[in-house]
Amino acid sequence: MQHLFEGLGIAVVTPFNKNGSVDETALRKIIQHLIAGEVDYVVALGTTGESVTLNANEKNTVVHIFIEEIASQIPLVIGVGGNNTNTVIQQIKAYQNLPYDGILSVSPYYNKPNQQAIIQHYEHIAQSTEKPIILYNVPSRTGSNMEAETTLHLAHACNNIVAIKEASGNLPQMMDIIKNKPENFALISGDDALILPIMSIGGVGLISVAGNAFPEVYRQIVQHCLNSDYKNASLLFYEQLPILKSMFAEGNPTGLKYVLAQMGLCENNLRLPLIAVSKHLQQTIDAQLSVMST
Repeated sequence: MQHLFEGLGIAVVTPFNKNGSVDETALRKIIQHLIAGEVDYVVALGTTGESVTLNANEKNTVVHIFIEEIASQIPLVIGVGGNNTNTVIQQIKAYQNLPYDGILSVSPYYNKPNQQAIIQHYEHIAQSTEKPIILYNVPSRTGSNMEAETTLHLAHACNNIVAIKEASGNLPQMMDIIKNKPENFALISGDDALILPIMSIGGVGLISVAGNAFPEVYRQIVQHCLNSDYKNASLLFYEQLPILKSMFAEGNPTGLKYVLAQMGLCENNLRLPLIAVSKHLQQTIDAQLSVMST
C-alpha cells in the first residue's frame, strides 16, 4: 500500500524581495514550477523556507499562497515545530480549519531534551490534532538526536504519527527503525546526498532541497529507487552530485537560492543571519549550470 508521503517531497524556499518582504509572485512561480515537475507533495515553512525568520502574519500569507496555488492537486505539508511545546500546539490549532494534508515537526532544538522529554513533546502535539504528523530528526541543527527507540515508541503509540524525516546520517539507526516500525509508518530521507542508501534500506522517498531547482530529475531518481532500479538512479544522482555539493557548500538555502535566481525563479535574497553565497561559489555554480545546460 502506497504511503501518503511516498515519493518526492520538496521543502520549498521562501523567496524575498530586495526590501526583505516575502516575494509572493516568485513563491507562486516556484510552486507552479514544482507542480509542473510532478513532485508528489510539497512542504511549506520548513528549514529551507527560512521559517524561523518569518513572523506569524508572513507564515499565514505563505500557507494561503500554497493552498491557492496547489488547489488540492498534490498534498501540502506545513512545517510546525519548535522548542516550546505549547507554542507549537497553538500554531497547529491556528491552522486547524485549513485544507492541508500533514505536519512536519522538528525535534525540539536548543533546550536539548532527553529522549523521554522528546516523547512527551510529540505525544502532546499528536493529541492536539488529527492531522498526520511527520517527525523530523536533524541533530546537526537541533543539538540532540532522536534515537530509534524514541521514534519507534511514538510510531507505535500515536496513530497520527505516520513518518519520520531522517537527517541524522545514521544508517544503522534508520535500519533499526525500518526493521521494527509499524507497517503504516514510513522513513523518509531528509538528506538529498543520502537518497540512494536510505531508499536501498527501505526508505520510501525524499524531502528534497535541491528538488526546488530540478524537480523532474529528483523525481526520476526517487522513482527509480522505488522500482529498485539503482543503476539508473545512480546515473542520474551522480550527474547531479557536483551542483548538489555546491548548493550546500555555504549552507541551506543559500546555494539553492543562487541557483533559483540563475534560473529566473526568484531573486537571490535571504534574511539574516543567512547571507548570499560568496563570489567564488557563484562562479563554481555558474560553471556547473553551464555544463548541465549543454
